[in-house]
Amino acid sequence: MAGGEDKGWEQLSGHDPDDVCKRGLVSFDRVTNSYIIKSFNWNFNFYAKDRTITCDRPEGDALLNRLGDFYRLSSLWYLNAAKDIALTGQLAMPQNLTGGELFFRGSHVLPLARLAAKYESNKEGFLSSGIDILGGSAAAYGDAAVVLYPYPKIPVTLILWLTDDEFPARAECLLDTSCEFHLPIDIIWMTAMMCILLM
Repeated sequence: MAGGEDKGWEQLSGHDPDDVCKRGLVSFDRVTNSYIIKSFNWNFNFYAKDRTITCDRPEGDALLNRLGDFYRLSSLWYLNAAKDIALTGQLAMPQNLTGGELFFRGSHVLPLARLAAKYESNKEGFLSSGIDILGGSAAAYGDAAVVLYPYPKIPVTLILWLTDDEFPARAECLLDTSCEFHLPIDIIWMTAMMCILLM
């Protein structure tokens, strides 16, 4: 998004709220003139006029503060660019998406090794973090898997293989390939990072 956050707020101010809501599966509060996005387990209000964001629960501060740079920009992209299309049901590793080789290597490598190390023999803790805290759902991959929803149309699947006598723990991240229609690859990277860091 040329111009970053300022441009994103400017574009959002010019959109028809009904169109934004339909495209992104978000809602609009006409009393407060704010868009409401459910990100993970929390509801965030986006006030285009004031260019501010609030959350209905204190746990959401992790996105507003610690991961604020990622969350603000990726959310504005989502609100402005989400398309009225269905999920494909086809999962892909981020690096296999168009242009993904650039944003998922070197200094941009997702911290999946750190995620695996944190939960290397703690399946219950992994599932609890993803489901109870972040509002995701269980999936039938690996030894444990959760599907998180940073945005209504951007499911992110995190898979854990527990450590055993032969192999260390490892983790993987998969995205529905429809994400490419909603977000550019650098914003997809930010979105995947948010999911992993929150876990």
